[in-house]
Amino acid sequence: MTIPVTTPEAPESSIPRQPTIRELSTRERPRERLVEYGSKNLSNTELIAILLRTGSTGENVISLSARLLTRFGGLAGLGKAAFAELCGERGLSEAKACQLLAALELGRRFISLAPEERIIISTPQDAANLVTGEMGSLDQEHLRVILLNTRNEVLSTHEIYVGNVNSSVVRPAEVFRPAVRNNAPSLIVVHNHPSGNPAPSDDDIAITEDLVASEKLLGIGVLDHLIVGSGHRYVSMNENGQGFS
Repeated sequence: MTIPVTTPEAPESSIPRQPTIRELSTRERPRERLVEYGSKNLSNTELIAILLRTGSTGENVISLSARLLTRFGGLAGLGKAAFAELCGERGLSEAKACQLLAALELGRRFISLAPEERIIISTPQDAANLVTGEMGSLDQEHLRVILLNTRNEVLSTHEIYVGNVNSSVVRPAEVFRPAVRNNAPSLIVVHNHPSGNPAPSDDDIAITEDLVASEKLLGIGVLDHLIVGSGHRYVSMNENGQGFS
């Protein structure tokens, strides 16, 4: 008689556990960042995390919020989600789904009443405040562009690449395409290092040099290239003089 062999499941204690919000440093907690920088300078992930307050077993609320944005295709998709869809997501109770839908509806109603106000980028820190909360926790490299108008007000943010961001795959035409389509006079390039270390690589410098050379032909300014690491760390390549002449 053959006795079936079963593989024992890994003990629960061996499964990596994400730090809770209380275990994060003060500068990484969404509520504390809102108090220090203001709500306009928090990412969508951080704002949703404040709404939801808590995550679930093994997943903190920041990770839960980022997962929801990815699952529904960003804030616009999340705003179109049905109550039943939200309740079907791990970590979302009926109460949390109600809170989220109510907040999104209030946002829509506010936009219809208030004149449009845009975030102004005056320093690299202003740009970093928009993206480090979300991009610093991504497990793949993402390259995005922030489009600005002539007053350095943020028009929109666009995803350009997901995966390996290096000089052999990044094409200036793809990076500038959203700016051309939206008639934006300038942009800021942002990408993350999943390793957590924001120090620019040789590829990062080469990409920046190619983009700065292309801006003269297209008449669209590249104001900066930010490298985002973990813990809201970042490097401004323009500020450091890397890739910008």
